[in-house]
Order: sequence, then C-alpha cells, then structure tokens
Amino acid sequence: MNIALVVKLREDLAGAQYSLTGLTALWGAAAEGARRRGVFAPARRVLAGRERTPLTTLGRLFLLGEEVSAEELDAALPTLGSAGAAELGLVAHGANSVFHAVLSVNPVTLVGKAGEQTLQRGGATEWWIISDLDDELRGGPAGPDHVMGVGGATRTLISQLPPVTGGAALDLGTGCGIVAMHLAELGAERVVATDISERALKLAAANAELNGFAGRIEFRLGSLFEPVAGEDFSLIVSNPPFVITPRSASEGARYEYRDGGMTGDELAATVVREAPGFLAPAGAFVCLANWETEWGGRGLERVRGWILDAAERNGSALDAWVIERDRVDTVQYAETWARDGGARPGQPEFDTLLEAWLEDFGARHVVTIGLGAIHIRRAAVAGTQDGRSASVIHVDQATGGLAATELGAALNATFTAGVAAERASDAEVLATRWVRARDVREERIHTPGEESPNAIALITDRPIERRVAADTLLAAALGACDGDLTLQQIADALATLLEVDATAAREALVAGVRELAWLGMVAAERAGQL
Repeated sequence: MNIALVVKLREDLAGAQYSLTGLTALWGAAAEGARRRGVFAPARRVLAGRERTPLTTLGRLFLLGEEVSAEELDAALPTLGSAGAAELGLVAHGANSVFHAVLSVNPVTLVGKAGEQTLQRGGATEWWIISDLDDELRGGPAGPDHVMGVGGATRTLISQLPPVTGGAALDLGTGCGIVAMHLAELGAERVVATDISERALKLAAANAELNGFAGRIEFRLGSLFEPVAGEDFSLIVSNPPFVITPRSASEGARYEYRDGGMTGDELAATVVREAPGFLAPAGAFVCLANWETEWGGRGLERVRGWILDAAERNGSALDAWVIERDRVDTVQYAETWARDGGARPGQPEFDTLLEAWLEDFGARHVVTIGLGAIHIRRAAVAGTQDGRSASVIHVDQATGGLAATELGAALNATFTAGVAAERASDAEVLATRWVRARDVREERIHTPGEESPNAIALITDRPIERRVAADTLLAAALGACDGDLTLQQIADALATLLEVDATAAREALVAGVRELAWLGMVAAERAGQL
C-alpha cells in the first residue's frame, strides 16, 4: 500500500473520531452489540434519522455495508479523498458512482492487564485494523488469500501471552499484524512478523503505519521458520493455519489464513517441533492449535509426543503446558469450517465440503478434534537426567472460564509453579513453604444433622475456572498454606490431629500440592525456592 496515503487515512480517521467509543455513543450499546454479531438493522435504523457527519459516513461504509456517494466520502476523508481511498483498495465504485467498501477498516480494542485497554495510540484506547470484509459484509465466499481481522482466536492468543521482558519477539503467521503490534507495544526490543501471504504482509505493514508502529516491526515473507533461519527469540507467538482440512480434489478452495496444506494436524505438529529450535535461553513459545484423536488414542498424548520430539531434536529440556479448551466430534468440526468458507446447509457445495471432511477423517480413523493452546519454555536444566528426558510436559483438558483480567500473567505464574512442583523431589516439595492463592474458595456439602461433610470442593477462577474434589486432609493442608510452615510440618501436624499415618499423609499431600500448583491454587512462598 502507498504509505503516504495510509498517513492521510490516519489523519482523517482521527479527525472523524472514528472509534468504538464514538460509534457506540452514536448508535447505542444495543445496536453496537448487534453489529458485532453481524446484525446491522438496529444501527442502520438509528442512523437513518441522524445528520450525516464524517463518523456516520465511515460507520455506514466500513461497518454496516452501505454505499456512500463520492461527496459524502470526500467529506468524511478530506485529506485522503475518495480517489485516495480507492487507490488504497479500501473502496470501489458501484452503480450510480457510489462507493462500497472492499476492505474493512475496524476500530479495535483488546483487554489487557488489570482489565484496562492496553492497545493505546497517542492517548487513545483503540487501534484501526484494515482487513478483508467479514462474512456478513462480503456477500459471497472468501477468497483464497483472505486476510482475517481481529477474531476470537486472535484475542484468545493475545490474552494468554506471558509478560514481555524485552528481547526479540517473533509473530509467526502475522495475518493483519495485530499480534506483532501488540508485542511491540508491550516492550519487545525487536519484532519480526512473518507470513506466507504477500497480501497479508502488505495489509499488516499498512496497519503498522496506520497505528504508529512504522519501523518497529520487520515484515518477512516465507513459510514457517524459513524467514528467520539462524535467529533466536525470547518469545515466539503463533496463530498458524492450523485448521485440519481434507486433502481431496473435492474439498473446494484453499484459504491461506487457515489451511496449512498438510495432512491432518501435521502443520501444528511441525510448528511445535520446530519452534523450540528458535528460542533463546529461557525463551517462551505460545501458539493455538487443533489436534486429532484417532480411534483408541488420545489427542493430548499426540501433542506430548510432538514436544518430546522437539526436545530430542534440540538436545534441550522443554517445559510445556498443553491446554485443551474444547473437544469436538468430526461432524461438528467439519460443519464449522464448511460454514467458515461461506457455504451454508442446503447448498450443494456445503454437502460436498462436509463429505470431503468426513471421508478424510474416516480414512485416518479420527474421531474427535482437540482445540487449545500450547505453552513451551526452554528449561534451565540439562536435556536428560539419568538417561531420561528432563522435560516437564503437562497436558490438561481445561474447559472452565478464563480469568477476565491479567490472564497471561496468571497463566505464566501457574506454569512456573506447576513446573517447579513437578520437577522437585518429594523431599523438596515437603521442605517448601507453600502459599495458597488469594481467590481459592472451599465448598462443603453437609447432610443436615451430620458433623462431617459429604463432599469438599476446592474452587478457583484464576487463571482458569477449576473445581477439584478434596478430602479433609488436603483441604485442611491448603488452609494452612500461608507461607509460615513447610508442607512437612503441616502434614505431620494434621496426621496427629486426624489420627492418620504420618508417612501416608506426607505422600498424599505431595501429590495433592503438585496437582494444586497446576490449578493455580498454590505456589512456593518465594520465586526460585524450589
């Protein structure tokens, strides 16, 4: 894109106060909520009775799918003009010399630490993102080189990122570029963004210019890690084209943003196997992925195998946390992605796509698909210990709600606590002073008239909503975990109080604390204590 024209666009958008705040005030919260769901009638109804202003014109054009006249567009974009907007590829002529949007220009916010808006530009709380039109505005199937805007997957990925502490960061498969901009905003000293799509890189570079990140992000064209051969990074982030698509002639169009072009989940496997080789010491990798479960198998164990392969390939230990957020059957998965390309039930192309997916899954005996995130760190220990891998790999099906604020920091702290507890010996776990997380709650169910509870549950909502059954020993021990006593002191005291064997109490609490650490319920009193 012409950078000089992008600069003019930035001036005009700012002048029109084109923002979610302004638009919500214009047509109301209910209409804005409907618009985000792809329902435009409420906002259009409000605007029908409003005076035409630059903000109303831009909202009608880019967010509601309406046509505007050249005069209206020139007034809304006085610096860029309708001719400049057309040259940028944002709009095109329709009938009667009116303009319609060809690309989306969306004001976007992301919630970050402490629940505040962290995407800030010159005191504002929003960024503008250029991308291809969504399904509701496009009026037809997406093109193979479709560039997504900021969807749920992107927001999920960004919310799970660990704190950025300088160093170099890599956004693998940058798409519209918002993750790369977020990394730069959070303090990465150098950001590299790659993509296999030349068109995506052009839009990402335009978005960087549009939001004041010119010169802070290096955009490179190429597949997977080819553009960064020989380099390493403190943080690698990826929302790769992980969708599992059939490899048959009847499958329909390929979409660069989602289809990896490999059989099954091999694209995700390749990214996971190769990423650790590009991590600096103590570097971290976070990605979203889908993984298959074959008949009689377990998808999470497949992912564990990918990580073990990566550790062996690189000769270093890896700490990993695989979080499966959902698991769907093959029919549901096929329906979702057939719809994503624009096909709808009742259309011949929908049935053709669905059949291709189901035939592909059936040929490979796949029964379910896991959806989730993979967190990997280079461990600060030798690659092997006593001839065994020293990698700590925790696989976890966790479908509870995610923390509304500071999720990335909470996940990072839980990851650290879980790895420390798992890598420590039983003696080290017993010698540690553990501290209960502040938001952990206990629930007891009693039968009226009975002194002892029928059931005890420990509950937390950070970083992920969890509910775990506990016995009296574990619940009492957690209540005593305030950093004053070691776990062994707590175990011995409770063994006497509850009249149980002290050795058995210690063994049970070591196992219990290891589990609670992965749930975010306990951590060592001091960082590095274990």
